Amino acid sequence: MNSHDMSIVSLVLQASWVVQLVMLLLLGVSIASWAAIFRKVFALRQVKSLNEDFEREFWSGTSLNDLYASAAQNARLAGPMERIFASGMREYQKLRERRIVDPGTLLDGARRAMRASFQREMDTIESSLSFLASVGSVSPYVGLFGTVWGIMHAFTGFAGMEQVTLATVAPGIAEALVATAIGLFAAIPAVIAYNRFARDIDRVATQQETFIEEFSNILQRNLGAQPSGTASGH
Repeated sequence: MNSHDMSIVSLVLQASWVVQLVMLLLLGVSIASWAAIFRKVFALRQVKSLNEDFEREFWSGTSLNDLYASAAQNARLAGPMERIFASGMREYQKLRERRIVDPGTLLDGARRAMRASFQREMDTIESSLSFLASVGSVSPYVGLFGTVWGIMHAFTGFAGMEQVTLATVAPGIAEALVATAIGLFAAIPAVIAYNRFARDIDRVATQQETFIEEFSNILQRNLGAQPSGTASGH
């Protein structure tokens, strides 16, 4: 086999159908994981930008009622933090409309609504992470399976030969090793991306949990200062 025949394309074409199927599967998984990585990069950037914009507006002195009205009007374009705030204010106002004046009940209702909204937002933000984790953990083993199968197939073909040399062994082994290489090619970016996204999502979660606590404190102060009024400032 000449050097031209030892090219990657040639090795793939000459591999057994099982190894080719493994390579095709890994290639498809790799493309899907890269698509998920790019989607998650843009999604996290948007989440961070929207959260920062809302937090800036929240601490600018705008009244809670005005912020809630704005959040209700722009529900589809709102970021996670703004939706968490809106869910808390919505529950707070519903309880006030039912003429519940107990500060503990009002605050507990708003906090529960915000925690439920927080969990929904985090479930959305964490989407695709499990897929990347699976790609990173499973792909090398799928590639290894292709390699083992390819080596078994290669040695089966050598059984009828009277003399086996490196020149006859190398092509079959190389064909099989391509499967492992493709498995690693799929797994390594997925693992790196997963670790990076996990850190970024932890920061987003911490930021949103901190906001819930701060907003709860603001509601508590408003309830103490205006037990019979509506939360209007902070």
